[in-house]
Amino acid sequence: MTFANLKIVDRDGVRWITVNRPEKLNALNIATIAELDRAIAAIEDDASIDAVVVTGAGDKAFVAGADISELTALDPVAAKEFALRGQAVFRRLEKLDRPVVAAINGFALGGGCELAMACHLRVASTKAVLGQPEVKLGLIPGYGGTQRLPRLVGRGRALELLLSGRNVPADEACRIGLVNVVCEPDDLEASVDRLLASIRGNGPLALGLCLEAVGSGLDMGLDDGCLLEATLFGVGAASDQMKEGTAAFLERRKPQFRKP
Repeated sequence: MTFANLKIVDRDGVRWITVNRPEKLNALNIATIAELDRAIAAIEDDASIDAVVVTGAGDKAFVAGADISELTALDPVAAKEFALRGQAVFRRLEKLDRPVVAAINGFALGGGCELAMACHLRVASTKAVLGQPEVKLGLIPGYGGTQRLPRLVGRGRALELLLSGRNVPADEACRIGLVNVVCEPDDLEASVDRLLASIRGNGPLALGLCLEAVGSGLDMGLDDGCLLEATLFGVGAASDQMKEGTAAFLERRKPQFRKP
């Protein structure tokens, strides 16, 4: 599978997806969104991939936003379709049953911030800057920013950022819960590797069930979410991975999980 705007590299079961338009600060144009969709679909069908990392080429930007030249040509109907298309691709990424980490190496603005938020976890360089500045263009976020930002940082703080269009440096982003880890620029890839190492030794089925429970449960009331959790707990209890995990605990050894 070849791409014009993405670079795909596999490293020991981790697929690194790099948005590769450094001359445009990795801005998301329509073609890149389509390529992301193809790349995510390929992961869905590839059991050899344990985790995914999304990043941007170069040292200036993760993804600096949407391609503004494309936005100016949109009428209201086309604009809605544009937003729905990007939302569908980001939702597809978010619903992967394996951990997805954003490695934020610079500007993550507009659509770039929305892409990072669609990932399950976020590791940011100290050079990273995140934000949803769409109001400064007379727009609102269209790829899920108004929905994911309050889920991550809370309603009041999200509204302050959305209404002001203020950009947030990495340390503040970590303090408010927008990113999980902040590291020095030269340590970004190693920090991602360390985070994934703390995750990948656990039961693969259990990881997927956790992602499903949180991802779907946030859209439910507490009672329905707890019922979903109980159902998924039962799925895990019926698995060979649970048998191996509990046996390993009782035998004081490291579990040897097999993929489902």
